[in-house]
Amino acid sequence: MFEMIKEIVSKIKEDESIKETLTPSSDLINDIGLDSLQMINFILEVEDRFNVEIVYEDLDYSYLLSIENFMEFLKGMEKKVG
Repeated sequence: MFEMIKEIVSKIKEDESIKETLTPSSDLINDIGLDSLQMINFILEVEDRFNVEIVYEDLDYSYLLSIENFMEFLKGMEKKVG
């Protein structure tokens, strides 16, 4: 899951080298610098790749403070769907 999220981030940021700097604790907003449009594109790409539908009301800001937090959010969604 982490590798796929790294792929998505590098695609959205249009920077392959960013994959080398990402860690599970990387903050999607402050470290990676996803702006609002990039965040929307990131969420849409995550929905496509992981075959989930993210309910924005459930997506708390704290889930964006690290890739690890975001992965936990996604795992919780998979349990609801599956």
